[in-house]
Amino acid sequence: MKQAARELLLPRSLTDADLVAAIGTGDLSGLGVLFDRHGSDVRRLLLRLGAGQVDVDDLVQQTFLDLLRSAHRFRQGAPVRPWLFGLAAMVRRRHRRALRRMIDHLRVWALEQDDSHAPPPSEAVERSAFARRAQRALEGLSAKKREAFVLVVLEGLSGEEAAAALDIPVMTVWTRLHYARAELRDALASENA
Repeated sequence: MKQAARELLLPRSLTDADLVAAIGTGDLSGLGVLFDRHGSDVRRLLLRLGAGQVDVDDLVQQTFLDLLRSAHRFRQGAPVRPWLFGLAAMVRRRHRRALRRMIDHLRVWALEQDDSHAPPPSEAVERSAFARRAQRALEGLSAKKREAFVLVVLEGLSGEEAAAALDIPVMTVWTRLHYARAELRDALASENA
């Protein structure tokens, strides 16, 4: 639906904040209007933050999907544009981290394919044994501590992102992560003793 048609369906007097508040209650009719009003600004911001031409449209779409998920947390009366830009910046950071992880995995894979860099058999056995010990230690954590550890350390989420994913305060994420690391350190040290 074109921008003019969307604007006809909704009163022009609806502010961006009104539209976000409506989206937060499950009324998605204003999403297209918000996209029409701010989509090009979000796209420009993402390009300026270093998003490539190939990825930028996907990142814009992800930003508006994140708006859907977090509209209920929007502070009524706050300006929408900076909040939306914050969502876009978070989307860009997550994307950059995901690309970095993918590149790291590809480098490891490439090294594994090159036999000249293959570790000696004794080192491969040692790495495999350590991986099994680490997995057992991770499984020994409580579900709450394991979730915090996996999201932040293994999946690379920020504390804020993990808190949002788990629907808990950020400080709770850091507390659980602190205890998870201590328990893992103790579990791995006791297995080596």
